[in-house]
Amino acid sequence: MNPGEAPIAELRVTHEREFDVVLSPVSNPELGTIRIGDCLFAVGRGESPFTGYPDELISALSRRHARVFVEHGVAYVADLDSKNGTMVNGTSVRQTPHHLRDGDEVCFGGTLCYRVGIQLRAQVEAYTAQPVTLTLVPERGDLGLQPIEVHTFPFLVSKIDELFSRYKTRYPHQVNYISRRHAHIFLNAGVPCIEDLGSTNGTFIAGKRLEASAVSLHDGDVLAFGGDHFVYKVQLQKASDLEATVTAISVPDPTQCELLDTDKTTFVGAAHSFLEIFCVDQVAQREDEVNEAVSHVPHAADHDARAADSPRKWRVFAAEWMRVFSGGDRTAIRRGAAWGIAGLVLLLVVAITLYMRGASQREVKALLAEGNYSNAVTLANKDLERHPADAPMEALASEALMKASVPEWLSALRRGNFDQAAATLAGAKDQARPNPDARPLVDELAWVGDLEQFVVGRGGSQAPIRMNADEDRITQLLERWNADPQAHQHALDRISSYVPEFAEPYALAMSHLRALQRDNSVYLPAIARLNAAIATELPQGNFDGLRAMFSNYAEKYPRLAGLDALRADLQRYAALADEARARKLGPLLALMKSAHFATPPFQQQYRSFAATQLPSDALIRQHDLVAAAWQRGDGRQALAGLQSMPPSPWSDVLAQEQAHKQAVFDQFGALQKTRGTKDYDQQLLTFYGALDATDDAWFVQAIGTDVSSIRDKALARAQDGLTRAQALWRQYRENGAIGGTQRLESGISAQFRNQARTLSEAQSVAQQGMRIYTQLRADHSGDWDSLLAAINAEVELQRRSLQELRMVLDPDLLRAKLALIGGTGSEAGNSP
Repeated sequence: MNPGEAPIAELRVTHEREFDVVLSPVSNPELGTIRIGDCLFAVGRGESPFTGYPDELISALSRRHARVFVEHGVAYVADLDSKNGTMVNGTSVRQTPHHLRDGDEVCFGGTLCYRVGIQLRAQVEAYTAQPVTLTLVPERGDLGLQPIEVHTFPFLVSKIDELFSRYKTRYPHQVNYISRRHAHIFLNAGVPCIEDLGSTNGTFIAGKRLEASAVSLHDGDVLAFGGDHFVYKVQLQKASDLEATVTAISVPDPTQCELLDTDKTTFVGAAHSFLEIFCVDQVAQREDEVNEAVSHVPHAADHDARAADSPRKWRVFAAEWMRVFSGGDRTAIRRGAAWGIAGLVLLLVVAITLYMRGASQREVKALLAEGNYSNAVTLANKDLERHPADAPMEALASEALMKASVPEWLSALRRGNFDQAAATLAGAKDQARPNPDARPLVDELAWVGDLEQFVVGRGGSQAPIRMNADEDRITQLLERWNADPQAHQHALDRISSYVPEFAEPYALAMSHLRALQRDNSVYLPAIARLNAAIATELPQGNFDGLRAMFSNYAEKYPRLAGLDALRADLQRYAALADEARARKLGPLLALMKSAHFATPPFQQQYRSFAATQLPSDALIRQHDLVAAAWQRGDGRQALAGLQSMPPSPWSDVLAQEQAHKQAVFDQFGALQKTRGTKDYDQQLLTFYGALDATDDAWFVQAIGTDVSSIRDKALARAQDGLTRAQALWRQYRENGAIGGTQRLESGISAQFRNQARTLSEAQSVAQQGMRIYTQLRADHSGDWDSLLAAINAEVELQRRSLQELRMVLDPDLLRAKLALIGGTGSEAGNSP
């Protein structure tokens, strides 16, 4: 365990491996896929399945090339200082493990390249809490070594861990024969295995040094680290045979892949994590002392020689001083005496300076012991302003600041008062200004607070993923952690060592972190794919494909929230697109005025759609003026407004509307002139049947009294019209509906012209008859509704089919065919 670190208590949260890492070969598909179901997978030319590959493919692999492992529910790849390296998406993996995401390309040695797949399991595996406990019993009883119990995995063998560093005073050389990252013990399918991490002096089983591959451990194996001093016999026991306790020498790991009981507390060592185990640390390895009995490393031997040479220099120096004081001439004696007195004075000055310098530290320590943390921070900061870069005082100031701030911050966090928690940290940050050692600790608390606020705000770590709402926040939180996971872990451990009550929120934060990492691996890529599909399929009008995709996502990703909003937006968008394709300006403008899209993908696509295919804002404003004038009966102003419309892609539709309004305006004037004549009733009913109840509301009201007086005649007129429409519809179907061959004709054949006119007339008279029923609020047979619906559907089908041929047919020919079909504009699209 590193200086300044202390074990922390982490509350375990059950975690199920819900996915496998699948490596699919990119360059050599005949090799087959590799499915990784365990927490650790070895890559090397002596490892399975690589041993079965052709020599030319694995020649670039090192024996200990790389490791793929799962930590916090996230997949990583670590390069083990291989000769030819490991790359992810073209970026070299160096000393730090690299996070693997679905779709990444990972290459080993530049020759073996795989596509990474993160695949959900059809059936989640049921893990037990801990299948075995491994005990390392010292072989020799005369060395004072204590047994080591390993309850959780992976377990790192390290000379800086308390389990071995405690013997540094008695056996300094033997401890230094162990490397910082010497070996690790992990579980593979419930079986303990050990792997040497390229240590200087090696790991031995039954006297045989381990090579590059991991080997399984069995009850009774004799295990040695770095030589013949730290030698242990392996004892394996089932968890059911052990008491559920944790001893002082147990070193559990907060990032193990096995499940733990959420109600139990386990003491955790920060270094016991795959993320740190597989960090390459060449400098630290060169600090090892070479055990000549087992290995010969040149640079290590040079270091050892230099270390051995240092005591000899001190002995020579001491001998020279003894010679001066014990013999020689009087001058030398006087010179030596003078130098001795000067040395004593110098030592006295240094001692007084050190004592006075240590007074502040002693005072800060006294305040800490009294629990007066605020004053301890103030005093420590004043001293640091006078004496910057004083590491011991910085550590004391950090401890005081954490003890003064964290309890208040925790209280606000537990109450859900995140503003108060942020204010507390703002004050702590201000107090940390003169202390660079404390600033990372305050930043770590801010990260934990932001994480807790986000998780609480969304309803818990297992709450639904709010599509187009949670992704950025999850990414930001994980980017802050992934920038330096080891530094985060060390900072959290330090805070917990200062304030023990921080252990619970620390464990909860790690649980939240693992949940976010799983969401980042599975759900966020799925959301990105869905948004990309929307951006591709909407412009192409593939609405049915998107509906099917939404249904598939609802089934495949049960925690994905926001699909209902996407469905609603798709319905709005499809209605707009249909009206735009049918060139129905009135209904289209009404939809545009009420168009509101709730989801970012549809908002973005609608902006693009409106800019390229929908009427402009200027056209909409001018059309609103025309509609307002028409609704108040000012036909001349309405017609003048349509006449002054600038050219646009909608000019043909506006011209049809102008012709309709001109006809209505002219017929209304002519109708007024025939009032009182015998032809008035007939002209009145003809005019009334051509009006639209909404668009022509003023004219409907103007003749409403006269129509009511001949209500029976009007209804008979409507009945006759619908009967005629029925006959025309039957004739259209008996002659055969307009087919694709006729639509593709390079001209307009007699058959197309006759069928189009029959269909158009059937729609026109059916609409007129139904308008009379509707405007008079008269009851009618449901058969007439069905008839009109069938005719309208056929008209829409023919117009849509012709529109789809716009890249094939001549534009003038297309417009002519569409004009024969009719059905444009409002229901009163044809002139009365």
